[in-house]
Amino acid sequence: MKWSELSFHTTNEAIEAVSNIMHEAGASGVVIEDSEDLTKEREYRFGEIYSLDPEDFPVDGVILKAYLPVNSFLGETVDAIKVAINNLAAFDINLGKNEVTISEVDEEDWATAWKKYYHPVKISERFTIVPTWEVYNPVSSDELIIELDPGMAFGTGTHPTTVMSLQALEKVVRPSDRVIDIGTGSGVLAIGAALLSAKEVYALDLDEIAVKAAIDNVELNKVQGIVTVEKGNLTDKVDQPADVVVANILAEVIMSFTDDAFNIVKPGGSYITSGIIEAKKNDVKASLEASGFVIENVMMMEDWVTIISKKPE
Repeated sequence: MKWSELSFHTTNEAIEAVSNIMHEAGASGVVIEDSEDLTKEREYRFGEIYSLDPEDFPVDGVILKAYLPVNSFLGETVDAIKVAINNLAAFDINLGKNEVTISEVDEEDWATAWKKYYHPVKISERFTIVPTWEVYNPVSSDELIIELDPGMAFGTGTHPTTVMSLQALEKVVRPSDRVIDIGTGSGVLAIGAALLSAKEVYALDLDEIAVKAAIDNVELNKVQGIVTVEKGNLTDKVDQPADVVVANILAEVIMSFTDDAFNIVKPGGSYITSGIIEAKKNDVKASLEASGFVIENVMMMEDWVTIISKKPE
């Protein structure tokens, strides 16, 4: 199948509006190449900024790329996108160069093109996430390498919620701990816990695709003797207490089972909750405290929050 790559050179100010136009036109995702990503100041020193290649970014402004199937309606769709973008000027949105280019891409090339943006990333004092197609040599003897092949259905493991969850696991996981990972996704947190010498890790997800991806990544990292991956949720599958429970999911879902989590966590154990937008931080804290947890640490990165709480002994 052929795909059309629609590339629009604009400004940072117009990213949200133009992305929305592309989504409404049928693009399932938008690639954002922002020249400011190469120079912006960050509050933390870990993350993908250390592996960005300037050759992949415009000299100035922002390039947004969307992919549309090549069909008989493509011309009309592209014309409609151009008109909608030009109409943004009426709302005082600076469109910058306002240049649109179109090129044709084979499906096979498009399906793997995203890999050029994914490189080894050091995300904490010890953890580095490495894509399977990259060669990486550890820079320190205690560095922990997590290999991932996320495919196109999962993140690369460098989202702030994942980064903070791994940093939180570093703080609380001890050898011989039993760890439960709720909503495991690609399995990155379960793998991280195993590499931190947890004795047993139980990874759960309701999505069959996630379960398969997690199993593959667990085997890739050779921790299948420690990590068990199953389809299910906390209340259906877990009947034994855990030293550490980690849930990197939506705030609303976290708040729906804080009592269940409290019953599963051992006295003195830790509960790591992530995937929380800043606006929901206080709601999640209140829910955790109402169930009996004591808030120990609130971590923030960009607009995301991770909370480490403890069950009193």
